[in-house]
Amino acid sequence: MNVASILKGKGGDIITANAKDEITAVAGILGKNKIGAVLIVDDHQKMMGVISERDIVRGLSETGDACLRTKVTELMTSDVITCSPSDTIDEVMALMTQKRIRHLPVMEGGELVGFISIGDVVKNRMDEVEREAAAMRDYIATG
Repeated sequence: MNVASILKGKGGDIITANAKDEITAVAGILGKNKIGAVLIVDDHQKMMGVISERDIVRGLSETGDACLRTKVTELMTSDVITCSPSDTIDEVMALMTQKRIRHLPVMEGGELVGFISIGDVVKNRMDEVEREAAAMRDYIATG
């Protein structure tokens, strides 16, 4: 199984925010969509970074509620780690664990094609384990 299988299952919708947005607007996007991170793009839809709930909490702890009026570019991660559709689930799990990140933009040929979370990866892995167990039960029952 690979990242492409996750994208096939979850669809290609990518929720973004603009780099000019304030943290309040981004927090609204996160809450409305029940997600933990959002990709930040410029006016030409080019990926500039990622901002997560953790980034916002860190900003609040450092500057208080003034953080909510700052531009997203002040808190986002701009050195974004990405993956590709051909990366395996195991490779992505290892990368997320090693880098201590929960979200990965998926890039193919320099283009953004998806955005996955650790929840997507774990769900895919659990589904794979369930399929393997069912196949083993069928094999034993017919064997």
